[in-house]
Amino acid sequence: MPRFHARVLVSLRPSVLDPAGEAARSAANRLGVEGISKLRIGKVVDLEFEADNEAEARKQLELLSDRLFANPVIEDWSLELQPVPTTTA
Repeated sequence: MPRFHARVLVSLRPSVLDPAGEAARSAANRLGVEGISKLRIGKVVDLEFEADNEAEARKQLELLSDRLFANPVIEDWSLELQPVPTTTA
């Protein structure tokens, strides 16, 4: 069965306040890094899994992203999906 590598990027919706991002922006300024006008913090989910084909892999990944990885009320997500090359010994 084919294996796939996926990366799901989860971020707060633009209308949602990001206190952690604001704290990091302020800390960067205190460290002497100036000019950051916006800093938002999200999360990355990396996984490798098996599926019958790419369409099924995408379907499973979208289900996980909608119901497990992201809170659809306050977060958006995007995904990257690629097949894992098979190795021959």
